[in-house]
Amino acid sequence: MNKVVIIGNLTKDPELTTTNNGINFCRFTVAVGRNFTSSDGERETDFLPVIAWRNQADNCYKYIKKGSKVAVVGSVQTRNYEGNDGQRRYMTEIVAETVEFLTTKNSATGDDDGEKELPKEEVVNKFEPIDDDNLPF
Repeated sequence: MNKVVIIGNLTKDPELTTTNNGINFCRFTVAVGRNFTSSDGERETDFLPVIAWRNQADNCYKYIKKGSKVAVVGSVQTRNYEGNDGQRRYMTEIVAETVEFLTTKNSATGDDDGEKELPKEEVVNKFEPIDDDNLPF
C-alpha cells in the first residue's frame, strides 16, 4: 500500500503549469514538523514536494499561498531523469489525491474578509433575556 497523509504549511506560493497535452498541474512544498527532537534538542522539519493535477491543481493555485496550512492525502512517487551534466537525478514527491485547506482564505496574511469574532464578554452582553412564556417548547 502506498498512502501518505501530511499536515503542514506551504513554504512558498504554489506554481501552476500545463503539460503539452493541456493538463494543469500545481507544485508546492509543505513544511512538516517531526514529532521528536534531535540530539541537540531542536525540533526538525521536513520539506516535502507535492504535485496536484487537474481541478485539484487549479484549486490549490487559486486558494492557497505561502504560509497556508494544508492536509495532503496522496501517494509517494519517485521518478528519475538525466540532468544537463549527464548525471542521473532522482525526484521523490507526493502525488496529491486530496488537498484540504486548513486556513481560511486570507488568514495567512491576516487580511480576513469575514466577520470578526467578538470577545466573550461582549458576546454575553449581546444576548437579551427571554421570558419563559415566549419559548417555543
